[in-house]
Amino acid sequence: MKSTPHPRDHHHENLDKIERLDRKLADLGIKIRKDEDSRKVTGEVFDETTLLALYKLVNKKVISSIGGSISTGKEANVFIAGRTGKTGEETGAAVKIYRLRTGNFTTMSEYILGDPRFSNIRRTHKDIIFAWTKKEYSNLARTREAGIPCPEPLAFDRNILIMEFLGEDGIPYPQMRQKLPKSPEETYQDAVGLIRDLYQKARLVHGDLSEYNILTGADGLILIDMAQAVTPEHPKAYNFLFRDIRNINRFFAPKCKTTDEHDVFRNIVGEEFFEI
Repeated sequence: MKSTPHPRDHHHENLDKIERLDRKLADLGIKIRKDEDSRKVTGEVFDETTLLALYKLVNKKVISSIGGSISTGKEANVFIAGRTGKTGEETGAAVKIYRLRTGNFTTMSEYILGDPRFSNIRRTHKDIIFAWTKKEYSNLARTREAGIPCPEPLAFDRNILIMEFLGEDGIPYPQMRQKLPKSPEETYQDAVGLIRDLYQKARLVHGDLSEYNILTGADGLILIDMAQAVTPEHPKAYNFLFRDIRNINRFFAPKCKTTDEHDVFRNIVGEEFFEI
């Protein structure tokens, strides 16, 4: 009679796999910090699936080192990384890792399942998160192609996205809420311009735009966090677009005169907004 493995044995087996992958990464020069402060984050982020994907990306020489945390969001952690350029020089990169255990499956599903580009994916938790990562890569590439400032996507594997590091001397650019590149009036117009260009040139709606996911770079505003962005064909695209406009107006209203949300929407889309 075949015996059923004890759950504790399965747990130890997984830990062994993680340690083996950890050692493989260390052999390639990647040491993941496991200090007291980051132990909880390490446990949530660097599981077996993530380490395997990271190992593949390092083996392909997409990144050559990984350092400290840049940010911790609701669904993902972003780490600074090193990358060896074509001419051999070390350049900065950002590694965004979507957490498999704590990712918001319900929210992700709302944005993905109505997107015709991702209509054939399975609805399992892991598949949704893998699609979410691929979706952000695709959205960033589409935004860049339209000439709109955002991080350059470099590679992705499973729940890991590698992209251009946005900052100077290893310090990330500040969020718009922390620093405006120009006067409030001019910055407001630039922010509305980003929403308009994203819709008209890239045929995308950001879907979660606020002062937290626009950076102030050396040359002005930069869009980030593009995973949830949808095409105009998405059934809730207009709702998401109107919410983006409303969020930007809310942030700028105490600082300068803003344009009525319905007028901004009409100027971008060419028709009125009616909430569904």
